[in-house]
Amino acid sequence: MVKVTVCGAAGGIGQPLSLLLKQSPLITHLSLYDIVNTPGVAADLSHINTQSKVTGHVGKDQLEEAIKDSDVVVIPAGVPRKPGMSRDDLFKINAGIVRDLAAAAAKFAPKAFMLIISNPVNSTVPIVAEVFKAMNVYDPRRIFGVTTLDVVRASTFVAELIQADPKSLRVPVVGGHSGVTILPLLSQVSGTEKLSQEQIEKVTHRIQFGGDEVVKAKDGAGSATLSMALAGARFTLNVVEAAVGGNLNIVECTYVDLDADKEGAADTKKLVGEDVEFFSVPVQLGPNGVEKILPIGQLNKFEEGLFASAVPELKGNIVKGSKFITEEPKL
Repeated sequence: MVKVTVCGAAGGIGQPLSLLLKQSPLITHLSLYDIVNTPGVAADLSHINTQSKVTGHVGKDQLEEAIKDSDVVVIPAGVPRKPGMSRDDLFKINAGIVRDLAAAAAKFAPKAFMLIISNPVNSTVPIVAEVFKAMNVYDPRRIFGVTTLDVVRASTFVAELIQADPKSLRVPVVGGHSGVTILPLLSQVSGTEKLSQEQIEKVTHRIQFGGDEVVKAKDGAGSATLSMALAGARFTLNVVEAAVGGNLNIVECTYVDLDADKEGAADTKKLVGEDVEFFSVPVQLGPNGVEKILPIGQLNKFEEGLFASAVPELKGNIVKGSKFITEEPKL
């Protein structure tokens, strides 16, 4: 029995994400939670002829039932970024939503794998970590920031340039999940040696700010939802397959507490500094969540410059998230 709860299941990311998860034979119970409209979404999905049971839960009174005994809790809940809205504005709104959902998960499903999609991920993952610490159920191996969309975008954009198959092209993207903290390691991708430095710089910027491209194109009607749903479903299903299906060959870049595997993270710490707590790194997934943190690998001079710009920004994001909990009254 595998129960997956989607918090924010009636939203722009939550609905297509839930649809994709409904197709998995590994999920037996898909629990959908939101503050409005979830019963309708659940009824709709329940007509799909796959084995998972679908239940809909709406409002705070039904949050316990939605989350209780979940194996995986996916959180895309929150408001989307709109034109002119900074990530700081977004943080103020979404931080409280994520905090409350994390507190419910820590209470009713403390062993669940927590998959955080709600932006800004650089700060919301530390929020979840601090909530779990405050409630004495913290396991850094089980809390993930979903940065898979950066990898998906990078594969798409780079494949266009080098005329490769985007589905099979794997571009490592490390660091964080916003702007300059997104660090695509193009030097590690076969075929990119054919690109000029100008092409490398342009596609790097496009990967880092791909979200702005979508926000602008939607003209006030939202941010990346469909591509994020695909990326979120891919990561969720990989976590389930590694934890339940026993596949120990799955590696994904994901934003984690580097203490999840101190030995594996040693090389990353040397690169970014001992005081950086969270970083998106290549992770081997397994029954415990983070089975092993893998080395970031060789960087070229251009990428070293990207790291130098990213680390101070990322540190500030992490502190902002942590302080949102530590400077509040105790849970």
